[in-house]
Amino acid sequence: MGDSDLMQLYSRRILALTTAIPHQGRLDHPEGSAMRRSPHCGSSVTVDIRMRDGQIAEFAQQVRACALGQASAAVLGASVIGKSRDQILATRHELHAMLKQDGTPPDGSFSELEALLPARDYPNRHASILLAWDATLAAIDQAAEAA
Repeated sequence: MGDSDLMQLYSRRILALTTAIPHQGRLDHPEGSAMRRSPHCGSSVTVDIRMRDGQIAEFAQQVRACALGQASAAVLGASVIGKSRDQILATRHELHAMLKQDGTPPDGSFSELEALLPARDYPNRHASILLAWDATLAAIDQAAEAA
């Protein structure tokens, strides 16, 4: 990867997202908790949640990931409260399609994921980008099982 490729991949917009990841940390006594790790790069994200009426009421994330994984987690964290499992899953599918199938970026409250478009040319980075989404879905599923 050349210097200009790296500069495009790690744009100022992506780096700005990494500086303010919402809901950093852990919840006391979460209803659901899940950790996902990328075998490619060692990035990991742990998510804790509490649900209310089928929507995420409280959310915390511990992000130990590359800048791309951090940026994705930042976008998720900024808009995750009040979302249902179906909404998170639909956005995760859109993000996956954007990265792997030249799909359009998600819109609405997750439209900032568009900043990750340059990463579609780097498949080894895709797993890190999806970690927060996968951990969130697993935490929701754990909370549903416990209910």
